[in-house]
Amino acid sequence: MLSAILDTPSGAVVAAPSLLAGKWISDGPAAERVGPFSRTVVSRARVAQTADVRLAAEYARTGARTIARLAPATRATVLERAAALATDRREEFARLIARELGKPLKDGRGELDRVADTFTVCAAEARQIGGDLLPVAGWARGVGTTALTYRAPAGVALAITPFNAPANLLAHKLGASFAAGNSTVVKAPPQAPAVSAAVVALLRQAGAPEESVQLLHGGGEVGAALCAAAEVSVISFTGSAETGAAVARAAGAKRLVLELGGNAATIVCEDADLAEAATVCARTGYTNSGQSCISVQRVYVHRDRFDAFVEKLSAEVALLKVGDPLDPATDVGSMVDEQAAARVLGWAAEAVDGGARITVGGTRNGATLAPTVVAGPRADDDVVTREVFGALVAVLPYDSFDEVVQTCNRSRFGLQAGIFTRDIGRILTAWRDLEVGGLVVNGSSNFRLDHVPFGGVKDSGFGRESPRCMVEDYTVIKTLLVRGLSIWGEN
Repeated sequence: MLSAILDTPSGAVVAAPSLLAGKWISDGPAAERVGPFSRTVVSRARVAQTADVRLAAEYARTGARTIARLAPATRATVLERAAALATDRREEFARLIARELGKPLKDGRGELDRVADTFTVCAAEARQIGGDLLPVAGWARGVGTTALTYRAPAGVALAITPFNAPANLLAHKLGASFAAGNSTVVKAPPQAPAVSAAVVALLRQAGAPEESVQLLHGGGEVGAALCAAAEVSVISFTGSAETGAAVARAAGAKRLVLELGGNAATIVCEDADLAEAATVCARTGYTNSGQSCISVQRVYVHRDRFDAFVEKLSAEVALLKVGDPLDPATDVGSMVDEQAAARVLGWAAEAVDGGARITVGGTRNGATLAPTVVAGPRADDDVVTREVFGALVAVLPYDSFDEVVQTCNRSRFGLQAGIFTRDIGRILTAWRDLEVGGLVVNGSSNFRLDHVPFGGVKDSGFGRESPRCMVEDYTVIKTLLVRGLSIWGEN
């Protein structure tokens, strides 16, 4: 199936089948995905029906027993093969991502490099799954008893993935779940059905048993039905805060890992290398057209250096090549659809009405928004308070370090932040006081290593997305108590 998806002739519609109860299925009601740059149909996905949800849940519950019996070494070997396959098919994946989502080839290639890394790290974590020998004989009632624990598979995991990094974020969820020994049901984003199907097919081609994964396509109603299924033990969701709340309501009393986005801030202190900070913010503020939960959105610059930074940032942004995502030289392709681009441009116009100025960009062609810098918006403008998730960076002045930390913390989000400074005191203060899950020093908010814990606080969700943390979320601790037999002594 992997070849059938990735080797579809250029310009032809890619079939994105469901994988249900061990069978790839293309027949039935379908939804078409129109490429945001080409404005032509790129892929066609089979939409799940009510009966499909019930069958997937029941099959996963039964299949979970099979996957749980696989030795961790066996799971790790499959994941290592998947990593190698991701590297081998890097170019085909990148082209499919460009067609379905308008993401430039260079970004798609980078995403596949991360997929390979993610599967490799998941393999390593599978080999580390173990347990503990507990010191129960340290208390009188524990004398004469031996107690041990091990991490057992949770059973059935549900992975609900977003469109902005459809290959790597699925690799995180699916790879960690398989490493933990679960059967996984994937609900793909409607905007990236073929990419999602290709990742699932890649794991199957690497040797994962048919019971290990199923794939369903559809909208929120399919996701809600899967969340409510009693067979599901743990849910990992990446998306908006509003949808995350709906997931939690539908799930009820289930274990949840929610990564819900943000409006990331980057602080540029007066001692920063201004040229370096401007270059980094320009390069990381518009990758994937800014459609990343940690993309540079709010840049706070000390007032003494504000004008100089805006000038340098605007000059760097103006150098970005905008155009066809299939052109290897393109830096910025299209956003996910025209509505998203129009929304971001509308927010920029509202900021200008309030006294801000657009120093570069501020135009769009269909779903392609020219990289835009908004200088000096008001603190309550949408480009500051809401998640832009688009090709726009807002720059604001600040007067004191304590003030800017408080300003950053007024956001309802708290995923990740960046800071440019050489002052170790400010670094430690920001690490302690910023209400975020992660801080990047001498870099923007938009930097992530896939083996490092990643996640947020407040409306940015809870739980951490790295293979080690996710394996813990996808497993349960089982305890063994042996009475009348102890390695610790009897008296």
